[in-house]
Amino acid sequence: MNLSGRKNNITSSTSPSTQSWLSHFSASARRSKPLEPGSAGSAGTPANSGDGLIRRLGLFELVLIGIGASIGAGIFVVTGTVAREAGPAVTLCFILAGLSCILNALCYAELASRFPAVVGGAYLYTYSAFNELTAFLVFAQLMLDYHIGAASIARSLAGYVVALLELFPAIKGNIPSWIGHGGANFLGVFSINLLAPILLCILTLVLCWGVGESSVVNSFMTVTKVVIVLVVIIAGSFKVEVSNWKPFVPNGFDTVLTGATVVFFAYVGFDAVANSAEESRRPQRDLPLGIIGSLLICIALYIGVCLVITGMVPYNLLGEDAPLATAFTSKGLKFVSVLISVGAVAGLTTTLLVGLYVQSRLYLGLGRDGLLPQIFAKVNSKRHTPMNSQIWVGCVAAVMAGLLNVHVLSHILSVGTLTGYSVVSACVLSLRFKENFENQASGRWLSRWAEGIIWLVVLACCGFTAGAVYRFADSYFYLIIPLVIALAGLTALYSRQTYTGTAPQGFSCPGVPFLPAICIFFNMFLFAQLHYEAWVRFVVVSILTLGIYAFYGQHHAKLTSEETIIYHRTLPESPHAR
Repeated sequence: MNLSGRKNNITSSTSPSTQSWLSHFSASARRSKPLEPGSAGSAGTPANSGDGLIRRLGLFELVLIGIGASIGAGIFVVTGTVAREAGPAVTLCFILAGLSCILNALCYAELASRFPAVVGGAYLYTYSAFNELTAFLVFAQLMLDYHIGAASIARSLAGYVVALLELFPAIKGNIPSWIGHGGANFLGVFSINLLAPILLCILTLVLCWGVGESSVVNSFMTVTKVVIVLVVIIAGSFKVEVSNWKPFVPNGFDTVLTGATVVFFAYVGFDAVANSAEESRRPQRDLPLGIIGSLLICIALYIGVCLVITGMVPYNLLGEDAPLATAFTSKGLKFVSVLISVGAVAGLTTTLLVGLYVQSRLYLGLGRDGLLPQIFAKVNSKRHTPMNSQIWVGCVAAVMAGLLNVHVLSHILSVGTLTGYSVVSACVLSLRFKENFENQASGRWLSRWAEGIIWLVVLACCGFTAGAVYRFADSYFYLIIPLVIALAGLTALYSRQTYTGTAPQGFSCPGVPFLPAICIFFNMFLFAQLHYEAWVRFVVVSILTLGIYAFYGQHHAKLTSEETIIYHRTLPESPHAR
């Protein structure tokens, strides 16, 4: 028998198919959505859209969405927890973290101005600036954060609701733990909670009812929360003892930096405004203002609470679980503790509501592009909401919140957030590269655009390395190496790239390339501070996402179909537009 001949025939018959599959995968992964010049009033809708989302959100509603997503119960807990380590300098922690978030917000504001009329947020920006596969990877990392976060917040909300009900003597002690606080753990993962899925169902119904109705609920709860925070600040200011602020930095500046990395995540949520693009009445003007405005208000509120809590009680006497409530109780202001519980319920409700809202819009965007099943692309013709996507995210969160002890998964959170922030910052530079060089023919073996992307990757690696050295090394001397390399990369981005002559219409991020580059470096620095299981999660989710894309996404993407979303640049709005 001619075994060698059979072997050659098998090889020749399978090799072309393998090569063809790899070629198709490579071509699909590298394709991107073009950013086409648009016409006024049409900035990106399905070619055969029919029924879609409606524009009902003004600037006030967008600001409240950002505040609602950012400030939860953490403002009453995290402030005191970090103050126990940093002392009165916890105020500096929130200022440093807030400044870092402002830099990220400026990048989001520019991209929101470029893509003002289409849902998708970071996924959409990445699809246009880089490629389809990178956008899908960003979506997967973000969505896992959203799913776990929604379930965790729902459990916390259930616990606070039960705590409020137990203020009534007839109810106190009569509510079983498995209803609100979570039943006993078994197998280390499972824990029954009945109230959390019920709350998620109620909020999902509100979101399915319509964006106008859900916006009213969010606005009411957010205003209630802000008013309570202001009452806490004003009431506490009369009990402040200036001597408690001395020394202001009792444990050294290292604790301030460490505290800043912790409280950075207290500001996460302003990016939710970008996902409201298709429902904003004046997106080009209102989205940047909504993103930056909501973040500035959150910074002011956090600073106010920090000054009050450290001024009322010596930082080393603050309680661990409810530091703010403990501080007011010690000063004879027990009624404020009740207000704090109400504020916590309002804060968690808005955070959960906005989180579910953002998830459904991301699923809608991927459904339209074909990277997820078509059912996610449907918009209810009567309510003008992506009802299928909304019900799906509500069900996922309800199952997780009802059955799992999701708090044990909290240490793998924030991976998607930092990934999204880093990629969005890179998108600002990538789009500027493209606009400057997309029409320039070059005989170079490496284009200027590709060279710029390589330096962005180097910056990200340096940021992660610097973070790891800061976290694990005995001496900060080793920080010099990644900092020097990062400085060389920044110099190359400044000297070898051109950013002039193509300023984007609408809001323009200042300080390009320095500001986006600093964002990338610092975000990856924070990434290195996460639990090592978060790093494992990043790798595992990326591999699984590659598999899903390889076997489904690349074959169903609608890059040339009639339903393809075309991402138009929005032309400047008329000053008389309403």
